[in-house]
Amino acid sequence: MTTAEEHGTALESVEVVDAELVDDDAPGAGAVVVHDPVAAVLAALDTKAAEILYDNRPDKTKKGYARDWALWAEFHRWLAEQTGVELPLSSVTVGTYVGFVTWLDEVMLAAPTSIERRITGVASEARRKGYEVPKAARAAATQALKPLKLDKARQARGRGKAAAITPADLRQMNTAPRERAVQPDARRRQVHVVPELARLRDRSLHTMRFAVAGRNEEMSEMDDTGVHLVAEGLEVHVPSVKGRPARDVVVAYGENADTCAVRCWIAWQEAKLAAGAAPGGPAFLPVSQWGVLGTERLSPDGCGRAMTRSARYAGMTGRRITGHSGRRGLVTTGRRKGKRPEKLRAQGGWSKNSPVFWEYVDEGEKWEDNATEGIGL
Repeated sequence: MTTAEEHGTALESVEVVDAELVDDDAPGAGAVVVHDPVAAVLAALDTKAAEILYDNRPDKTKKGYARDWALWAEFHRWLAEQTGVELPLSSVTVGTYVGFVTWLDEVMLAAPTSIERRITGVASEARRKGYEVPKAARAAATQALKPLKLDKARQARGRGKAAAITPADLRQMNTAPRERAVQPDARRRQVHVVPELARLRDRSLHTMRFAVAGRNEEMSEMDDTGVHLVAEGLEVHVPSVKGRPARDVVVAYGENADTCAVRCWIAWQEAKLAAGAAPGGPAFLPVSQWGVLGTERLSPDGCGRAMTRSARYAGMTGRRITGHSGRRGLVTTGRRKGKRPEKLRAQGGWSKNSPVFWEYVDEGEKWEDNATEGIGL
């Protein structure tokens, strides 16, 4: 038996290496893997960066991506039933990604727009978990989706695009009676009277959204301190959301008091402060059905629902009016009135090559220099 003294002598003769042994049953068994401190630090920084980026995401995005990943897991369970082989969720390949698209289309009957978003969600969650997402896999999934997006039957599965609204639509919403008729699905059969504070809030919210081409998240994050009244109208700071850059835009006085974003803003501010709101707080606050003003900012979903609700109560049926309708409406209306595309693009914060923006421009220009006009038909 070796004594402790002999152990010490033996250890003194062995060179200590910062390394680890690979398990016997692993590839390269018996090999010594030397620890790389630089690689370790870089890996730790990458992990920390992923955590920071994830924490900065809106809760709605996190929940959406989590649902996408849950569907990815469900697809793998379905695939295991079909093949008898259970693949790991980390297997993001051309085959699994295209198969995921096909499964969402043929089994889940998802709309092409939903499939497109879920492709992005799965890629994001996979990277966050440390899995590789090859460019070839993403490209193949996008290619597989292209014919689906052109199929009318598949397009009908979705809710469809938000309809653009016009100043006339805004006027209809903002001048609708305060007495709301009983809705067919209402539990209490009584006429609801919209509190004056809520009416003023919605008028300002809708006209401001239209004027700055605001997203739901931007309208929610807007603060009183970012809106300045000047002789010509309003100077508005639209905050950064979801990593998009903030922007500073101007809003001129309107021609009609019911659709003038400046006048509606002033009226809402006066009413809000009179109701006890703290100066310099969130631009838009919740208002209960009894007219009680809330203290927390109106959520992005609340901003979107306000537009949809006002359109419904104003009798604007047959079109899908959402929070995005005002953003789309500024571009289509602006082009019909001859506003320059670069001005409209800057107002709404679209990127120079945004396909969505140019789609809105085309919609606004479709009757300009029409191909069948004035040719002797």
